[in-house]
Amino acid sequence: NGAVKSTLLKLLSRISRPTSGTIRMRGKVSSLLEVGTGFHPELTGRENIYLNGAILGMRKAEIDRKLDRMIAFSGIEHHLDSPIKRYSSGMKVRLGFSVAAHLDPEILIVDEVLAVGDAEFQRKCLGSMREVADGGRTILFVSHNMVSVQSLCTRALWLEKGLVRREGPTDELVRDYLSTYTHQHSQQEWAEGEGPGTDEVRLVAVRAISADPTGAFTTDHPVRVEIELDNRSIRDADLDVRLQVRTGNDAIAFSSDLSASLPATLWNLGRSKVSCTIPAHLLNSNTYRFHVVLFRHGHLLFRAEDVLSFDVHEAARTGSTFRKMPGAVRPQLNWQR
Repeated sequence: NGAVKSTLLKLLSRISRPTSGTIRMRGKVSSLLEVGTGFHPELTGRENIYLNGAILGMRKAEIDRKLDRMIAFSGIEHHLDSPIKRYSSGMKVRLGFSVAAHLDPEILIVDEVLAVGDAEFQRKCLGSMREVADGGRTILFVSHNMVSVQSLCTRALWLEKGLVRREGPTDELVRDYLSTYTHQHSQQEWAEGEGPGTDEVRLVAVRAISADPTGAFTTDHPVRVEIELDNRSIRDADLDVRLQVRTGNDAIAFSSDLSASLPATLWNLGRSKVSCTIPAHLLNSNTYRFHVVLFRHGHLLFRAEDVLSFDVHEAARTGSTFRKMPGAVRPQLNWQR
C-alpha cells in the first residue's frame, strides 16, 4: 500500500499527467482502474455500455457487433435496463471489465478492482486476460493476490514507496517479496498469558519436528506438528483445533481438523498437547506457513497466523524428470498398471 501503483496506472492511461519524465507506448490502450469509471449513474447498463465503449475509443458499429458477447460475459442480463446507480460494486465491475475486455486492445491495464467480483467472475476475467496475453498483446496487472499474479504474469515489477525495488521473472520476485515479510521459524513459545488466544484458552507453544536425522525439512520425511495449549475454563468436549497450511505465495495447501480424526473427549483444565503428522512425500519443495485456528460451539474462537514458517527442500529423486514438481503439495499416490 502507498507504493504509487494506482498513480502509475493513471499516468499510463493518460488520466493524469506526469510532473516529469516521458511515457512511450505503442498500441491501443484499454484500462479498468476503478469501479464505475466512465459510467453515468442515471443511464441504464445497456446505455452505459455504449457510453463507456465510446470513451474507450470504440465506434457504435463495433459496439453493436460485440454487444451480445459483452452482455453474456458480464452475466447481468436481467439488470441491463436498470439505472446503473442501483448496481452493486460487483455488478459495475462485471460491466466495466466486459466492455474493456472486448475492446481488443494491444495493451490492457487492470488495477485490482477484480477483487470486488465473486470467485466465478474473477476466474472468467483471468481467463479473458490470459487469452489477450496469449494472443501476443500486453497485460499490465496490479494485484495483491500473488496466486493471480503468478498465474497470469510472466514478469513482475516490485514497487515500494514509489520506487522500483526489483524487476524480473514473476515466480522469483513473488518468492523474494513474500520472504521479506515471512520469518523462518520451526517453533514458537510464549510466556504464560502472552500467547495468542482468549481468556478461555491460549497457545503456549507450536513446534514442527522433522523425522530427518539432520533435522532439516525434506520432501521424503514426515513432519510432526505439536500444539501446546493452556486451557483455563473449558471443561466440555466442544473445542476443535485446525491446522491450516499455506504456501509461500499464500495459497492454501491444505487444512486438517482435530475433530475429523479423533472422537470428542472432555478437555482437562491446564496444559495439554495435541499433535498431528504430515506424511512424507506430501509437502513439495516450497516455503510453508502454518496457521492454528480454534473453534468453539462451531464458531471461530481465535486464529493465530504464521505460528510456523519454514522451507521444505527437495530430497533425492528418481524418474525421468528432475525439475521442480509443480503444485502446493505432491502426494505419492498409489499407481497401478
